[in-house]
Amino acid sequence: MSRTKSYSVAVVGATGLVGEAMLECLAQREFPIRQLHLLASERSAGTAVTFAGRKHVVTDLAEFDFSGVDLALFSAGGSVSAEHAPRAAAAGAMVIDNTSHFRYDDDVPLVVPEVNPEALERASRRNIIANPNCSTIQMVVALKPIHDAARITRINVATYQSVSGAGRRMVEELARQTANLMNGRPLGDMLSPRPLAFNALPQIDAFEDNGYTREEMKMVWETQKIFADPTIGVNATAVRVPVFFGHSEAVHIETERKVTAVQARRLLREAPGVKVMDRRVPGGYPTAATEATGADAVWVGRIREDISHPRGLSLWVVSDNIRKGAALNSVQIAETFVKTYL
Repeated sequence: MSRTKSYSVAVVGATGLVGEAMLECLAQREFPIRQLHLLASERSAGTAVTFAGRKHVVTDLAEFDFSGVDLALFSAGGSVSAEHAPRAAAAGAMVIDNTSHFRYDDDVPLVVPEVNPEALERASRRNIIANPNCSTIQMVVALKPIHDAARITRINVATYQSVSGAGRRMVEELARQTANLMNGRPLGDMLSPRPLAFNALPQIDAFEDNGYTREEMKMVWETQKIFADPTIGVNATAVRVPVFFGHSEAVHIETERKVTAVQARRLLREAPGVKVMDRRVPGGYPTAATEATGADAVWVGRIREDISHPRGLSLWVVSDNIRKGAALNSVQIAETFVKTYL
């Protein structure tokens, strides 16, 4: 991107997993930063964090004045965003929020830059842009070219989500449980409702009245909002698996017009942000641990026509939930916004 302008940037939640990844993405992509503010809770204030070879001291968010900040990237939890994002927006900063707090507000755009960058036109209404859920982001990036070509009418998806989606404490919890089980020790008190290690938990977030979890309903609401089509049917089952980083999804779609597997591969190979790995040999498909972790792309494999539906396709989609599913998407939103609107 152009280096003719530079910006004052605040990163809220700078000491968390996503905050650390945001800083890494900003540095790697050489985002033009004039002034950087690292913000977190009072507990983390005073911590020194290195960015682009320089040490920065973390400031207490509650005491920070956002006046003069151009972009504020939030990733510190919904309650923090609820309290402080409007304050930052009122001070003139464009907030890019990584929590679910604002996602379903009609006047807040929900954006994946490869999918619906035009939604940023509405950002000035409240000076807040919402970053979608990690599982939604990778799915819509993979489905966008197919939707444009043939209009998707229905999506069935089962997710296999890593523990890092629940934060640093859950990463540590999986490591602890694994070590205890491998050494014949009892698990003791657990952060998870069932054991995480060597297991699969068909629950992420709380249950809604309809029997779906909130994580599953996020995929419904967000997909319809991002594609600007409330008629798309989405049926999701979200599962937590004992993987540290990287989400995997088995996605089955039905389209208005027939798309063959050959056509789908071509569309996906040409799509921004997508890498296709689809060889019909052992190991000829992407996985969370081998391709997704640490990578920016959404990987797609196992592309095949659904033998149970005349206009159906099945795909396997993996991506790094901390990078593309959170930090990178936020930075890409910032890049797209400043290029067009600042």
